[in-house]
Amino acid sequence: MSYFRERGLNTFSLRPHCGEAGHVSHLVTGYLTSESIAHGLLLRKVPVLQYLFYLSQIGIAMSPLSNNSLFISYHRNPLPEFHMKGLNVSLSTDDPLHLKFYEEALMEEYSIAAQVWKLSSCDMCELARNSVLQSGFEDKVKVHWLGPNYKEEGVLGNDISRTNVPDIRVSFRHETLVDELCSLFRTRNIHRIENDNDDNNDVDGGQRI
Repeated sequence: MSYFRERGLNTFSLRPHCGEAGHVSHLVTGYLTSESIAHGLLLRKVPVLQYLFYLSQIGIAMSPLSNNSLFISYHRNPLPEFHMKGLNVSLSTDDPLHLKFYEEALMEEYSIAAQVWKLSSCDMCELARNSVLQSGFEDKVKVHWLGPNYKEEGVLGNDISRTNVPDIRVSFRHETLVDELCSLFRTRNIHRIENDNDDNNDVDGGQRI
């Protein structure tokens, strides 16, 4: 994809099944190459990768009903924990013809998640907003659902009349992420200054000798 981008050629958005089963390296590859992933269950076992997915806000479309049938019980699913921490998670369907009981498979996911995990209306609307942002729909469709400024960061990108997500929730998510990133950059700069000082001291010491 990088090769294509360098030459102005068409690319595609990679959204693989990742971290549902298999080796953790799948998540590493997904982090390096994907706009978003499906499932991401194994992130619960790798805090470092979980943190990187949070900092980069890589989308994670999770299907707890499918996971409940195949891999992990509904009550152990990490979706509510990821959501609480601020990872970019959404609800999705997987194998609906095999696993769902009702015609509206996605509504079934939302309904059960709301009841089992006691999700608030704010939580539900935030998950739905994340879903649209993660999707591959063209710009005019996202504008219809999220508003014309949806690409802006923080409150500026939230049209509450369309998303029904309170500005205070969006502001909290944005400010927390920015603070975390700033903290990392400050720490990196401190270490860089300390290393530069150590190098200068080594040079001065060598000259005196």
